[in-house]
Amino acid sequence: MLREIPWYLIPVIPFLLWGESALAQTRTVDPETGSVTWETQVHGVTLSLTQILPDQARAFYVNRGLPTTATESYAKSCVYMTVLRNDSAPGVVHFRLSDWSVVSTTGSQPPIGAATWLKRFEADELSQSARIAFRWAQFPPEQAYQPGGDWNQGMLSAGLPPDSEFDLIARLDVAGEPFEGVLKNVRCAK
Repeated sequence: MLREIPWYLIPVIPFLLWGESALAQTRTVDPETGSVTWETQVHGVTLSLTQILPDQARAFYVNRGLPTTATESYAKSCVYMTVLRNDSAPGVVHFRLSDWSVVSTTGSQPPIGAATWLKRFEADELSQSARIAFRWAQFPPEQAYQPGGDWNQGMLSAGLPPDSEFDLIARLDVAGEPFEGVLKNVRCAK
């Protein structure tokens, strides 16, 4: 089949098969912490995941009043600082976290949102201030972003063990039209 395709079109084939997101992904490593960031820019929207090391997650939540048992289970659940930004999409960008998929060798599931974590923490009897601190630091379950740079960030749990690898499929709509941003070969911190 490749003999039938002109040589000058071969570099374009990945774009035609996988779309804009396959060519737009970057991976950078913080030289001080070793944390890795994966980023993609598609349809005027930027999505990035930056590893939060388990010790970073533990320190953050212990200092906000979460019990050690709650903090430990969360810290080992493959946590990321997640940023979503409407840089130049041709309309409002909207998402529901429950529509996203974490795809790994064990299957596909949505990321674990704040409401699920708070339910898991019920046995830990979190104080009201600890519950609020946890919820506010999490990536929102649903959000809309106006054109021209509207954005937010928050922690997001992939719900996988340390050192797991997965693809994240972020399903969004721009002005009511659906599209996907994909981050491939994302690795959980150890």
